[in-house]
Amino acid sequence: MQPYELSVTDAAEAVRSRRVSPVELVDSVLERIEEVEPRLRAFTTVTAAHARKAARTAEAAIAGGTPPRGPLHGIPVGLKDLIDVAGMATTASSRVRTGHRAKTDSTVAARLAEAGVAFVGKTHTHEFAYGLTTPQTSNAWSLDRVAGGSSGGSAVAVAAGAATFALGTDTGGSIRVPASLNGIVGLKPTYGLVPRYGVTSLSWSLDHVGPLTRTVEDAALVLAALVGHDPRDPASVAAPVVDYRTSGDGTDLTGLRVGVPGNYYFDRVDPGIEASVRRAIGRLEELGARLVEIEIPMTRYIQAIQWGLMVPEASAYHERTLRAVPDLYATDVRVLLEAGELMTAGDYLRAQRARTLMRQAWLEMLETVDVIAAPTVPLTAVKAGQTTVTWGDTSVESVSDAYVRLSAPANITGVPSLTVPVGSDAAGMPIGMQLMGRPFDEATVLRAGHAYELTGTARGLAPAA
Repeated sequence: MQPYELSVTDAAEAVRSRRVSPVELVDSVLERIEEVEPRLRAFTTVTAAHARKAARTAEAAIAGGTPPRGPLHGIPVGLKDLIDVAGMATTASSRVRTGHRAKTDSTVAARLAEAGVAFVGKTHTHEFAYGLTTPQTSNAWSLDRVAGGSSGGSAVAVAAGAATFALGTDTGGSIRVPASLNGIVGLKPTYGLVPRYGVTSLSWSLDHVGPLTRTVEDAALVLAALVGHDPRDPASVAAPVVDYRTSGDGTDLTGLRVGVPGNYYFDRVDPGIEASVRRAIGRLEELGARLVEIEIPMTRYIQAIQWGLMVPEASAYHERTLRAVPDLYATDVRVLLEAGELMTAGDYLRAQRARTLMRQAWLEMLETVDVIAAPTVPLTAVKAGQTTVTWGDTSVESVSDAYVRLSAPANITGVPSLTVPVGSDAAGMPIGMQLMGRPFDEATVLRAGHAYELTGTARGLAPAA
């Protein structure tokens, strides 16, 4: 096994025991980037010199007898190119940001730097995170299929071994969608748990920052390094920092109540995805969980609330540049930003009120179960350029609407949501299961995902071919 193939957990142990040095690990990942990047185009920029300097610093400290700072010391990471690192460009994959350089670190970048990581590069996003495909980047399992968005570059880099882990952002599914489509783990934490200072916004009341990793245990390790109150983010919550890793027998789910939706989440879903997810839910039951059928509340309002919040907030953020340099935006993004300026204050306030009611209804529902298990997306990665999907009932849905449909509720309500790989379709494309839980109860969500991961369907690195 090459060092770039190691998970965060395994790499941390290899570095701690000096079986692999941080320099060897970083060099292996950078060589992997050189090998796959021409085909995948996951990165906006590769920061090899920056990464090697951090690796040499980590190696010198460890060789001098200083214990590693923690499990992320010397670990190569990619950052979605919305996340500021002082001195580096934050392009948001847009011509609007040409020549930009961040003056200070974002909170999450500063915390990772303190943990001793090596930043290997900034990863592509759908322009300003306003889309679900990341068209610049190819899927790690099939070059002619979409990567998913908007954290597509981060997901592809992790899936292909071009980063040991990565950070993304999630406004309507933008961590979980590409993670699912590329066969890796993606975690959208509770709203406010991870500070967003220094992260380019799409929609302030829906935006989250979280990890993309190859294993659930890795997600737990990375999350622990990110949480903690930061007053510079008005939504940041002073939640306690805990060890999110599962202790004891990681496969024992006795007493865990798993909610299985009887509506919405299995409607208009590819039969292969439904079968894989229901098998995975059955595996949770075999591990001791008790299945509870639930009804998802207020489903008819989900799309209206998501768009009613996101669109005007995005347009407000981009108001000045949209007027100054409209032609620098891609057409699809510019049209959405212009449309947002036509929405009324009344429309926005109604969306906010409806979101409050939906959050209350979800909290009541989550009193009856510990986690909810459902598909992450209703279809696997489509061919690049495909814009619509026709369902068995002859209804036609845009690809973007389809991908966001099952992930948006967790953004609207702010609850934590984890996607784990649970199989493949007939073409070999990955399928993901989504696990959602109560606010700030990431530990339970991660426990369920880890238990499945230890006994369920596993995927290796993508071929990136």
